[in-house]
Amino acid sequence: MDFSETGILSFHGIYGIFALFLPGWLAYAVTCGVLAFIVINAMVMSTALYTWFERRMIGRFQARLGPNRWGPFGLLQPFADVIKLIVKEDTTPSTADKIVFAISPVILFAPTVLTIAIIPFGENTFLGRLNIGVLFLIGVTSVNTIAVLAAGWASRNKYAMLGSMRGVAMLCSYEVPMALAITGVVLIANSLSLYDVVQAQSVPFLIVQPLGFLVFMAAASAEMSRTPFDQIEAESELGAGYHTEYSGMKFAIFQLAEFMAPIVTSILAVVLFFGGTRGFDPIPGQLWFVIKVVLVLFGLLWIRATWPRLRIDQIMGFAWKGLFALAILNIFVIAIEVMLFQDGEGNITTRGMWTMAAVNWVITIAAIAIMVNVLGGKKLERPTPKPSPLANMYAEAD
Repeated sequence: MDFSETGILSFHGIYGIFALFLPGWLAYAVTCGVLAFIVINAMVMSTALYTWFERRMIGRFQARLGPNRWGPFGLLQPFADVIKLIVKEDTTPSTADKIVFAISPVILFAPTVLTIAIIPFGENTFLGRLNIGVLFLIGVTSVNTIAVLAAGWASRNKYAMLGSMRGVAMLCSYEVPMALAITGVVLIANSLSLYDVVQAQSVPFLIVQPLGFLVFMAAASAEMSRTPFDQIEAESELGAGYHTEYSGMKFAIFQLAEFMAPIVTSILAVVLFFGGTRGFDPIPGQLWFVIKVVLVLFGLLWIRATWPRLRIDQIMGFAWKGLFALAILNIFVIAIEVMLFQDGEGNITTRGMWTMAAVNWVITIAAIAIMVNVLGGKKLERPTPKPSPLANMYAEAD
């Protein structure tokens, strides 16, 4: 086994170590377990660090300190939160469907980890070359809808059920424009493999099709239930939403999945639109990947810290009247450009991509301007207040 070619942390590298003293089938099973252990724990620890980073940054945005008691700069706050949730009583409503109630957090957490399995972190990444990677991605992320509905339904709580139904309506609505935005990426890359998508980005797709990127990020933010789309947890009328009845470690798993979602979304955005591990020498590709993910995470955090929450009717209208129309427009424009610039082997030259970028930026600016005027219009203008005649404002004093 040549580890210099496969990488000691790749599937073949780990399998080669265990195959030296274990039967083939057992070495295969142990290798899968080791990789799963590494991926799950890496994501959990990254999420713990991100919760600290997000709370500290939002504190700065809002002129607060954020967590600063546990450890230097509050770095141990995530571990303190975990200990607190572990020792809390794990209650289950007497009328709840106990089996569905218990597995709903796991159903919500599993897709975020499964998505990482097909991310091409390098040339020899295991499953990174999966030829249906994009379809796998869309299918796995859709499982969140089932988890949200199951959690609300199993709780036997009318507020949790209303929250889950509202969440399902929102998730189903935003899955459509998100899938259509990814379709533009597939058209240019001429492949469903995420590895091929990365290799096709001689020019990052963020520059080539900015409209598709904006639609994807807006839809992904709604899929994560992040500000300004966090109507699943509308405290003013639905309590905590679909997980109102959850406590202890079940609630902790929901929170883990919720805070892990921005990391997964940033990773997907980097793969689909920022060129993945592509960068400039001598910086390694994996380091470029991490830098890009952090930048996208900061952008999502900035939006969460500054934008107000939208009403549910505004959220649904934005999905079907705004993003859906923009996604359809993006597909038609990209399809025409691919037909014009793609050669016989299905490739587009760098010069062709820069030409597409110049055209698409003009179309993006025009489309957004039209959408703002159509969907916003006079609703965004503050009407001039008119005093009521009953107020008797102009009556002379006696």
